[in-house]
Amino acid sequence: MAFRLFRGTDHSNKTNNALKKTRDVWFKRIVNNIRGGNVDDETWDNLEELLISADIGVNTSLSLVESLRDKVKAERVNDPSQITDLLRTELKRIITDSNAENEELYEVNRDTIPIVILFVGVNGAGKTTSIAKLANHFHEGGKKVLLGAADTFRAAAIEQLQFLGERIGVDVIAHKQGADPGAVAYDSYQAAKARDVDVLIIDTAGRLHTKTNLMEELKKIRRVISRIDANAPHKVILSIDATTGHNGLSQAKHFVEAVACDGIFLSKLDGTAKGGIVLSIRQELNLPILFIGTGEQLDDIAPFDPKSFVDSLLTVDS
Repeated sequence: MAFRLFRGTDHSNKTNNALKKTRDVWFKRIVNNIRGGNVDDETWDNLEELLISADIGVNTSLSLVESLRDKVKAERVNDPSQITDLLRTELKRIITDSNAENEELYEVNRDTIPIVILFVGVNGAGKTTSIAKLANHFHEGGKKVLLGAADTFRAAAIEQLQFLGERIGVDVIAHKQGADPGAVAYDSYQAAKARDVDVLIIDTAGRLHTKTNLMEELKKIRRVISRIDANAPHKVILSIDATTGHNGLSQAKHFVEAVACDGIFLSKLDGTAKGGIVLSIRQELNLPILFIGTGEQLDDIAPFDPKSFVDSLLTVDS
C-alpha cells in the first residue's frame, strides 16, 4: 500500500509569494520589454541582458533568446502577448526537462519503509532548516518521522537539529560531537526500523567543498546505509541557498560529483530577486528541483512545480 508525501495540496500561492522579489525586480521588466512596442534587435538585446541579470546564466539566456527569436520569426508573431506566451513555453520546457521524475518521491510504498533521505550541502545553505521543514510536512501529514544528526563536526548542528526535532515533535538520533558520522547513520537506520518509521532524514556535515575528507565522509555514510539496505538512501537531496546565486551553484557541483545527488531543495527563494537560478541549476547540474523554501516558518515549503513557477514569474501587472 502506498502513501502520498506531497501531492493533493495546491502550493501555488506559496510559490507565487516566494517569487515576489524576482518577479518585481526582473520579470516585470522582462515582460514590459516585450510589451514595449515593435520587437526589434534592441528588444532582444535587452531581453538577453535582463535574463542574465536574473541569474539565469549567460549560456542559458543566449540560447533561450535565440530559440524565442527563431520561433517569433518562423511563426510571424507580432503580438507582444503571444511572444510572452512563447517565452512562457520555452521556460517551462527548460525546467520541465529536469523534473520528469519528481513524482518518484511523492509516492512511497509501505513495503520499502523506512524511506531514507540523505541531505547534503555546504554550511549556511539552509540545510538543517530545510530538513526540519520536510520533516514537519511529513509529520503533519501523519507520517512517522525520525531524524539522524550525522553532522558531528559541529556541536551546534546537533543541537539545532535536536531543537527543531523537539519543536516539530519528532525524535533525533545523535551521538557526541566528533563521533563517526557513519555510526550515527547506522544507528539512525536501525532505530527507524525498530520504531516502524515511515521516513528517516539524515543530516550531514557541510564544511567547505574543498575539504577532500568531507566528500569521503559523505561517500562513507552512503556506503554504510547501502550495506544495511541495498536500495537506501532512496533520495540524496542537495540543499542550495537561492540567495547565493552562482557561487552556491559552484559549490554544489562538488557534492554532485561526490555522492550522486537525486534532486535539489532550493532554500530561501523568498529572500532573493534572482529566482532565475532555477534555470541555471537545470543547465549546470542537470538535477530536478524537488522542493523550495518559501519563507521562514516551518510550513513554508512547497514541492517544485515548473508550471506554477513560470506562471508566477510572468504574471505581472502592466
